[in-house]
Amino acid sequence: MSEVLPGIHQVEGVDPSPDFSTHVYLVKDKGDRWILIDTGLPGSAPKIEAYLRKQSIPPSSISAILLTHLHRDHTGSLAAAIAATRAKSYAHWLEAAFIACDPPYDGPGSPPAEPVQVDEKLKDGDRLDLAGGIVAYHTPGHTPGHTAYYLPERKVLFSGDLFFGEGKRLLLTPKEYTHHTGTAQVSARRVATLPVDAVMTYHGGPLLTGGGAAVQQLVRGFSK
Repeated sequence: MSEVLPGIHQVEGVDPSPDFSTHVYLVKDKGDRWILIDTGLPGSAPKIEAYLRKQSIPPSSISAILLTHLHRDHTGSLAAAIAATRAKSYAHWLEAAFIACDPPYDGPGSPPAEPVQVDEKLKDGDRLDLAGGIVAYHTPGHTPGHTAYYLPERKVLFSGDLFFGEGKRLLLTPKEYTHHTGTAQVSARRVATLPVDAVMTYHGGPLLTGGGAAVQQLVRGFSK
C-alpha cells in the first residue's frame, strides 16, 4: 500500500515478514514538508528512503518524526532516520527517557536498539503545529508514556500499539507485550470519546473507515 488516505502514506517495504506488519506512516504537512510517524525496526531507514525516492520526496522534506513509544520496532531506525532527514524528533517525556536508555527499559517488549536523545518532549494534550494541527494524547498501558496522535480536523487517529487491527475489528495489544493491560483499557476508553473516522494502527489494519465505531465496540467488551 502507499497513499491510503489523501496526504497519508503507509510506507511500503518495512514489514520484516509477511506475518508481522509494521506500519510506518508519512503525513503531508505544509508546503513541501512531511511528517514521519514511527521509524520501524533497525534496518528500516534505507527502505523508508527508497519509498521517499519512489514518491519524489527528498529526505530533507521530512521535518518531524513523531514517536508513539519506545519499543524497538518503532524506534529501531530513529537514529538513522534523523541522520538522513535532519528532522526534529518528538515523544512523550516518559518515553523520551526510555528512548535515551536513561534509565534502561525493563518492561515487556524489546527496548530501544540504541540510545537516542529526543528533541521535543511532549505531555498529554500538547497540540503540534503540524499537518493542520496534531494533538498528542498520552495513552499509557502498552508502555508508560505511549502516545497516540490525533488529527481533529480529519478525525484520524494514529494509535501506535494501543490497538492492533484485525480485519474490521480492533484489539488491545496482547498482554505479553504490554506493561499494564488495565491502564491500556482506561486509555482506550478515553480515545473512544473522540470523533474518529480512521484508526491508523501500527500492526494489522489500518481501519480507514468506521474506526470510531470499532474503538467503541472494543471498549464495550471490557465490562463483559
